[in-house]
Amino acid sequence: MPRLALIAAGLIAVLPLTGCITPSRDFHGYIADEVQPNEIKPGEDTRSTVLAQLGSPSTEGLFDTNVWFYFSDIQERFAFYRPKVVERRIVGIRFGDDDVVDEVVEYTAADGQIVSFASRETPTRGRELGFWEQIFGTVGAMRLPNTDERTPDNPTGRR
Repeated sequence: MPRLALIAAGLIAVLPLTGCITPSRDFHGYIADEVQPNEIKPGEDTRSTVLAQLGSPSTEGLFDTNVWFYFSDIQERFAFYRPKVVERRIVGIRFGDDDVVDEVVEYTAADGQIVSFASRETPTRGRELGFWEQIFGTVGAMRLPNTDERTPDNPTGRR
């Protein structure tokens, strides 16, 4: 009997650790309720029907407001590790000049590309100020209060 109680106590002690084994899932972005974005038909649906079926887009095109994007992704997290993207969907809907859907495009995480940033620095004009120039550089450059003096920084003289 004591051996059975020891095994039961061990199982009960290990039970809370099983929560670390199963991942927690987080849903971000657009989650389709009734109509999936890929059910939008080019040539038939209009901007107003897309808005009624899918709701407001996640974002619009930066240079072309006739493109709507719906983003969604699912992330899993094991215990204290960083979240990992399990599924990512980006749906782009392009409208024509007459507000009728021209094209529906869907992208997944497999379509993504890693962007490498250049580590070079852009040179700027001028020179770097030394420590003492930064400390004492503004001595004598203070303006008196209530003066409407026109300066290059303030051409109108107003504050």
